[in-house]
Amino acid sequence: MVVPPPDGLSLGTWRRDPGTVIRHAVSVPAGDAAELTIFAESETPGMATDWLPHSHPMHELVWVRGGTLTSRIGRRLITVPPGFGLWLPAGVVHGGRLTAGAELHDAFFAPERTPVAFAGAMLITMTPLLESLLFRLARRDLDAAARARAEAVVFDVLEPAERQFSLELPGDPRIDPIAQALLGNPSDDRGLREWAAELALSDRTITRAFRASTGLSFAQWRQALRVHEALALLAEGTDVAAVSERLGYAQPSTFIAAFRRVMRVTPGVMSRIPYQVS
Repeated sequence: MVVPPPDGLSLGTWRRDPGTVIRHAVSVPAGDAAELTIFAESETPGMATDWLPHSHPMHELVWVRGGTLTSRIGRRLITVPPGFGLWLPAGVVHGGRLTAGAELHDAFFAPERTPVAFAGAMLITMTPLLESLLFRLARRDLDAAARARAEAVVFDVLEPAERQFSLELPGDPRIDPIAQALLGNPSDDRGLREWAAELALSDRTITRAFRASTGLSFAQWRQALRVHEALALLAEGTDVAAVSERLGYAQPSTFIAAFRRVMRVTPGVMSRIPYQVS
């Protein structure tokens, strides 16, 4: 069962690649599978995919291989790069964007039989052990005892990641047009003065509004958004120079420095990391 979002709730828009498929939700187990504590499954959509805002009655852990998942949860934009999974508590309304060619992996957890609790949606470190256990639980031929043993270890190793790649969206009508424009085109290089003239605001008003609503300056927020976009492009195999150009940087070295300030590693290193980022 998938629960649609409340009427009028919008998670905004973001740039969609040509050929993106729009879907309503990922399915959750029904029938006999609904009696499982952890139900795992996988699919490879084969194309860029957007999921419209929805929620589930079960907790969900979602991770990808060979691509990147970006999720919108209220005013938060969360990028799930290689080596991480996204934990979504039951009832949390979320939408998602999956890059083309990525493998999508899901595990649904029955809330009443899940002995761990997290404060909200957050990134989980997908260690090789955790991923292997969830792949094992995707099998339909496990007996009850084997399944119970695997589930117990999952709960032992399921931990929040030390780093959370999330970006707060403004939610302020004065500057929301800026955020929406940049979500649609992260390479938009209009500065404070240009935006102030377009929106009939002062530079100071825009600066204060970004600080108050996101905790970042306008320049820092745009840089962080570009890093989120860069993670998706790098995961698709786009080379660093091409990512730099697509995101509007004059030189690859400028992009690399900006990426490193946010991620603490270079984009070249990030694109080669199959598992956890230290």
